Amino acid sequence: MKVSELREMSDEQLQLQLRDACENLFRLRIQSQTERLDAPSELRRHRRMVAQIKTIQRQREMSVQGN
Repeated sequence: MKVSELREMSDEQLQLQLRDACENLFRLRIQSQTERLDAPSELRRHRRMVAQIKTIQRQREMSVQGN
């Protein structure tokens, strides 16, 4: 998912997306420890998505505090 798509989402949608990304990241971490991953790049992709969502949430929080 692109950052521009994430920015267009509402706060509730972002929260749901973050929860899904965190759950998937957790599953991938467990899977990487117990067996081989089909696509190790998925770990990086989900880590980046979590970071992007948290960054967008923090930017929105800071803009609300600034007003």
